[in-house]
Amino acid sequence: MSGWSNGSSNGSYTSFFLVGFPGLQDSRTLLVLPFLGLYLVILSANALVIHTVVSQRSLHQPMYLLIALLLAVNICAATTVVPPMLFSFSTHFNRISLARCLIQMFCIYFLIVFDCNILLVMALDRYVAICHPLRYPEIVTSQLLAGLVGVAAARSTCLVAPVVGLASRVRFCRSDVIHHFACEHMALMKLSCGDVSLNKTVGLTIRIFNRVLDMLLLGASYTRIIHAAFRISSGGARAKALNTCGSHLLVIFTIYSSTMSSSIVYRVARTASEDVHNLLSAFYLLLPCLVNPIIYGARTKEIREHLATLFQRTQQQVPTEKLQSPPSHRELPD
Repeated sequence: MSGWSNGSSNGSYTSFFLVGFPGLQDSRTLLVLPFLGLYLVILSANALVIHTVVSQRSLHQPMYLLIALLLAVNICAATTVVPPMLFSFSTHFNRISLARCLIQMFCIYFLIVFDCNILLVMALDRYVAICHPLRYPEIVTSQLLAGLVGVAAARSTCLVAPVVGLASRVRFCRSDVIHHFACEHMALMKLSCGDVSLNKTVGLTIRIFNRVLDMLLLGASYTRIIHAAFRISSGGARAKALNTCGSHLLVIFTIYSSTMSSSIVYRVARTASEDVHNLLSAFYLLLPCLVNPIIYGARTKEIREHLATLFQRTQQQVPTEKLQSPPSHRELPD
């Protein structure tokens, strides 16, 4: 059945097929296990660190709560992308309506931008903690933290809504097959039969503006933070401050390098196959979700210690049935 709209004067497709990786259609079922395994690892790793932060009162501090929020966004991002991808690999009837496609597009880009905005809030938190340590408790309150997260969500919405809004006004009459595993903006624009230069310009402008502004703010913040950290007289406090900043900088590098490399290759290597572009999209969408909990779990001392304690307790637990096993027949009294 075609997704061609009925009763419309300027008929266009109102539903589409997501084909995932077009060049691997004959063996796409073989992709289910690798991506399913990756998804399960992402869920378990992020959930484990979130559980550690939530369950330990000593970790109920702004920095750790922001880490938990960042990892929760990772879970949402992976869930937005991977289950539909797995469905497209395992069935021939992966048709998605235009409304659902636009919703998925909004969710993907909102979560990516929100991820970066949380990193900005983290940078502000570390700036106050290291540059103004004595005033940190009175400055970074729970009300301020909630307000900053709200501003981050609002900023993400304002940046993504114009792109999705313009996409909803486009006529898609060239084809009803999206050569992608998700409703990515440029993949959908390829199906338009009109002028989408405004859509491309707005999308590229917002992406460049957002990336450049964020990198300038992050660069200025961490320059001040590192400069202040080296002025700390206590060697232990200095090492702790630099280690915390190192974890955040690794996460920032992972997120921004993956998104920028994907964008550059997408625009420069136009002769590359669609499978290559789709693989790069999966790379920049899923790599941070996989790497972030590893970085924070391994490099953040407090989280690492609680995780180690949790694993030790799990290994030391003896099944109840073994402790209360009934006596054997030979041990029964006469």
